[in-house]
Amino acid sequence: MWKSSALGFRLTILALFGCWANVAALTCHPDCICASNIVSCSKKELVAIPNSIPEYTAILDLSYNSLSRLRAEWTSVHLNKLHTLFFSHNGLIFISEEAFSRVLHLRYLDLSSNKLRTLEELHFHELEELEVLLLYNNQISQIDKTAFEGTSKLQKLYLSQNQISRFPLELVVKKTRSPELELLDVSGNKIKSLPIAELNSLPAFLKNSLYLHDNPLLCDCPLYLLLTQWHARQLNSAVDFRDEFQCVLPLNHKLSIRLFNLQSDYMNCSVPNDSELEAFLEDTLTIHCDTKLRNMTKVWMTPSNETIQAGQGNQSAQVLPNGSLQLRELRPEDSGTYTCFAISSHFNETISVQLKVHNSSAIVGYEGLNTAYTTLVGCVASVVLVLIYLYLTPCHCWCRKKAETQQEESIHSSSLSTTPTHQAEAEKEALDMRVAFIDPARCGLGQNGKVQPNAVEQFEDKRLSATSRKKSDSESFSTVLLDSPVVV
Repeated sequence: MWKSSALGFRLTILALFGCWANVAALTCHPDCICASNIVSCSKKELVAIPNSIPEYTAILDLSYNSLSRLRAEWTSVHLNKLHTLFFSHNGLIFISEEAFSRVLHLRYLDLSSNKLRTLEELHFHELEELEVLLLYNNQISQIDKTAFEGTSKLQKLYLSQNQISRFPLELVVKKTRSPELELLDVSGNKIKSLPIAELNSLPAFLKNSLYLHDNPLLCDCPLYLLLTQWHARQLNSAVDFRDEFQCVLPLNHKLSIRLFNLQSDYMNCSVPNDSELEAFLEDTLTIHCDTKLRNMTKVWMTPSNETIQAGQGNQSAQVLPNGSLQLRELRPEDSGTYTCFAISSHFNETISVQLKVHNSSAIVGYEGLNTAYTTLVGCVASVVLVLIYLYLTPCHCWCRKKAETQQEESIHSSSLSTTPTHQAEAEKEALDMRVAFIDPARCGLGQNGKVQPNAVEQFEDKRLSATSRKKSDSESFSTVLLDSPVVV
C-alpha cells in the first residue's frame, strides 16, 4: 500500500514537471531562440513582435527585422526582469510615449540604425534605470529639450550619424544633465556652432568623452582654442579623432579644412594659459584637480614640497572631499607651483597649477578705481561749468538794448540843459578820445568772444555819426527856442 502511494506521488511529480516543460517550451516563439533568460528573434523578417515572450526574459533581441512601430501594447505582460533590449535595423519610424511602460527596469536600449526623425517630449521619462541608450544612424533632426528628462541614471548616450543641427546643451549643463552622464556622442551631424563658454566649464571627465568631430563647424578662434586645449590635455575626444575635426572657413563656406592643420597665427588667435592663477593677500582660493576620470584618489604637493591628502591639512591649506585644494589667508610666499597627483586602478594623471599672490589686497585696487572715477567726475563737472560760463552769459541782448536806450535818453536830456559853449567843449573832448570799448553783445554771432578785425573802425564811425546827429538835433532845438516867442 505504501509502495503504491509513493509510486503514485512520483508519477504526479513527473507529470507536473512535464507540463511545466511543455508550457515553457510553448512560451518560446517558433521564430525565436530561447537560451535560459535570453530570447533572440533576430533576422527573422518579423513584421510584428511575438506576443509570447516569457516573463523571465532578461535579454531580448529583436534586431534586423521589419518592425516599423513600437506601440504601448507590444508586450502583453510586464517584463520586470528585462534589462537589455535590442531593436536596431528595423526601419522603426514611430515610438509610442507609453512604449516602455511595461519594461521599467531597462538598463540598455539599442534603437540604432532606424528611421526615427524626432524625439518627442518626455520620450524616455519612464526609464529611470536606463544607463546606455543607442540612437545613432537614424534620421533625427529635432530633439525636444525634455526628451531625456527622467533618465537620472543615464551614463552613455549615442546620437551620432543623424541630422541634428542644434547642440543639445541641456544634456551636459549641470542643472539638467544626468548626474551619472560620462559619454555623449554627437559626431557626424550638422552642427555648425557650439556653446564654447558652457563647454569650457565642463569637468574634464565629461570633456574626455564628448565627441564633436565630423560636424560642419565654422572656423573661429574660440573653437580652435577649445579643441587645442583639449588636445593638450590629451583628452580622448580630441586625440583619438584628431584628423576628423574639420571646419568651414568664414569667407568660403564650401571649403572645409582640418582644424588641427591651422596655425594659431593664421586666425590671429591668442592662446591663454589655463594653468595660471592670480590672487591677493589674505584671499581664500580653491584650486580644482580636474581629472579625466571620476572617483580618483588625489594628493597635492605645495611649492614647499609639502604633501597634503584628503582629510589632512593645516591652518592655511586643506584638501576638500572632492579633491580640490583650498588655500586660506594667502601670503606672497604661497606663490609657486601646486601639483595634483590623481591615482586610480586604471589610470594616473598629474595636473600642475601656477599660482601668483600679489603683495596687495583686492580692496586697494578697488579704492584706486574709486579715486579715478571721482577724478573723472570732477573733470567733467569743470568742463560743464566752463561751457556754461562761455555760452550762457548773465545779461542777454534785450538787457543791453534797454541800458543803451536809457543812456541815449540821458545824453539827450543833458544836451538840452547845457549851454552851446559847454556842448562844444564836450564835443571837442569826445573827438579827442581814442579809446574804444566794444560791447560783446554787438559782436557778430559765431565769433565765440573774438573781436572782429574792423570793429574799432566801425565803432569810431558810429560814434562820429551819433555826435553829428546829436549836434544837429541840439542846433535845431535851439533854433526853435529862438524863433518861438517867450512868454514871461
